Formats: sequence, structure tokens, C-alpha cells
Amino acid sequence: MRNVMILALAMVAPAAARAGSFTPPQGCTTHLTVQSRGCYVANYYTCEADPKGDQWRADFDQEGMFFLSHIDSETQWVESIEMNPTVTQRLDPGAKDPASFSNLLTTGRDDFNFSLSKDNGEHSNVAGYDQLTGKTAVINGVTLEETQYEYAETDDAGTVLRKSRGHEYISRDWRLFFSGHSEWWDGANWQPLEGSPAAFILPGEKGFAATQPIFDCDAQMSALEVPMLHRAALSVAPSASPKE
Repeated sequence: MRNVMILALAMVAPAAARAGSFTPPQGCTTHLTVQSRGCYVANYYTCEADPKGDQWRADFDQEGMFFLSHIDSETQWVESIEMNPTVTQRLDPGAKDPASFSNLLTTGRDDFNFSLSKDNGEHSNVAGYDQLTGKTAVINGVTLEETQYEYAETDDAGTVLRKSRGHEYISRDWRLFFSGHSEWWDGANWQPLEGSPAAFILPGEKGFAATQPIFDCDAQMSALEVPMLHRAALSVAPSASPKE
């Protein structure tokens, strides 16, 4: 069922991008659009067939949809789909230390250690933490809590594929992470990355379900130039290769 939905979304995405309005797969409902710094826009949606609390996110840059992610109620990265070419990555069962949004809210810190597998045969391991800083920020009328995070993704031989550190934001009500001010390791130096949310748009509001980003696009900071996202459902953090 999920693969069918993914393929359906991938097929309608180019038309939706041209029309400027995101259409989720059948049986799914879009509930939030977030315009972010760094020239990308995300549409969040839920599907009737999924377990309660699961959410999907479709990311668009100026050229269309480039990334899909699926999280559960604890913000675990259940699966993600990179576009052009299409590669699907899924969470391996039996995580050493599963990510837990509830634990972060209750204790102020959540450590995680889990593994991921791609359908092209690649396998990796992710370890790190999220920690509340005690600071809050009001962005576009929405109050968010700031987190500090750090993580590293390695292959099975221990070689670092990507690592990132910095700050993100969370919403308790939406049970979501959002990108913030962070740094990613390019193999030689730490590079700054800004992906903070700039506008939260709800159903019925102007710009809801938009597929064209509007912030910082003059900088041409597209998804092809900025690697992966962290647990901001896995937001935008870096990858060892151009774009995830």
C-alpha cells in the first residue's frame, strides 16, 4: 500500500508542482505547509491506512519534489524516498536505541542508535542525540521549542558517511521537528546550513499546499546542493553525496 502511494505521488508531483498546489495520494489529507529558509517548502499529510500518529512530508525545491519522508508517532524515520533517481530507505527493525519524541519531551534529552537500509543495497547506522535547550522561538505566530542535536551516520565498516550538529525546533502539538541553524561535515570542514521555518500555513490560508518555495531562492540553494535533513523528520542535514 505504501509503495503504491509513493509511486502515485511521484507520478502526480510534476503536475502538482506546475499547478502550484500539492495533491496527496488518495486516502491522505494535507494538514500543514511550511515555507523554509534555504528555498524549500514542505507539505505534511496523514493517510487513513497508516498507524495512528504517522505523518508524511513531501519536500519541494524550485524544480519540483525531491524528497519524501514518513515518520511514526515517535518521529522515527520509518522510510524516505529520494527522487531523481528514486531510492527508498527504510528503518531496520530492532533498533539499539529507538528515537523517542516522548522521551525528549519527558526528560529533555533523547539518545538514539538505529540502522537504515536502502533498496539499492546500501546499509548505514545512525547514532546521536536531541536535547531541549530550554529556549523557545515564535515563528510566524507559532511557538516552537529549540533543540540541540548531533548525529553521525556510518557504514558497517565504521566509515562516516555524513554527520551534522546544531539546533532545530520542535512542536509538541504537531509532534514534528523543524530544521534550524546547523552545520554539516563535508569531509574536511564544518559547513553552515540554514533551513529554519519562515511561514506555517494551515488549510484555508493563502499559500496552503504550495509547491513553490519563496524564501532565499535568490541564493539558488536548492536540494541538489544541500544534502539530507536530520530528524526534523529528518529535516535538512547533509549527506555525503549531492542531495538527499
